Amino acid sequence: MINITVKQLRYFEALARHGHFGRAAEASSISQPALSIQIKELEMMLGATLFERSPRQVRLTAFGETFAGRARDILRSVDDLGDLARVSQGQLSGRLRLGVIPTVAPYLLPPLIQCLANAYPGLDLDIRETITPKLLDELADGRLDTAIVALPVSEPSLTEVPLFTEDFVLVRPEADGARPMPDPEQLHTMRLLLLEEGHCFRDQALSFCNLPTNRPRHGLDGSSLSTLVQMVGAGIGVTLIPDMAVPTETRSAPVAIGRFTRNTPQRTIGMVWRGTTPLSGQLQALSQTVQGALSPGAV
Repeated sequence: MINITVKQLRYFEALARHGHFGRAAEASSISQPALSIQIKELEMMLGATLFERSPRQVRLTAFGETFAGRARDILRSVDDLGDLARVSQGQLSGRLRLGVIPTVAPYLLPPLIQCLANAYPGLDLDIRETITPKLLDELADGRLDTAIVALPVSEPSLTEVPLFTEDFVLVRPEADGARPMPDPEQLHTMRLLLLEEGHCFRDQALSFCNLPTNRPRHGLDGSSLSTLVQMVGAGIGVTLIPDMAVPTETRSAPVAIGRFTRNTPQRTIGMVWRGTTPLSGQLQALSQTVQGALSPGAV
């Protein structure tokens, strides 16, 4: 009989995810030698090698890939048992792993954190900010409990709850502020600055301008809305940003904000979580609290 522990499975999952002993050890809050010993003991119990080791990186073996899928299933089930215990206690409490996309996090997290601290005094928020594809992967793997993203995500395994809808605005150099607002068709001829690939907001902006997402680009792709707005202020081009970002991002840049009068581009922000999580009822109630805190009129 092989006596594999949950702790060993968590160490294995961390190493499989990070592909590096040092980073996996840091994420697991143990020393690198201790992590290495645990992985070696696991491989000895299994009688098979889980990782190919090199000086710079470790990779899963073919057996390791198969083992990883089963290990994640087991860890999700273990986490679900813990969630069942939390459900029995009534109101949501303890650790809540929340993911947020970068075009939402800087603007809505401050009021959200304050609201949840008041409404759920026993809640310990663990926040992860990254792009939508990574958040969805981490939800599926059980590394997040819920996430705030742009809807729809169109994942059958996830529950989606809309929170609010907001407009996009056009950011132009300050000198262009008195000019008429361009139509979406006119944006084709302008130097449109966008977030780098992987950001859903990039795809939404391209969709509004009727431009293909794989269209070759010659210009700046920024890693943040702040970078794009500052580049507009320097006269490099124009960009689109969500309405919630206007007060923060335009404060120190010589730019003008234009609002579309027809065919206004919009996005819907919502919460998503695994449909199978025992926390579904609590997360549904939480989403109503979040909706009240994050609606445009409340921030």
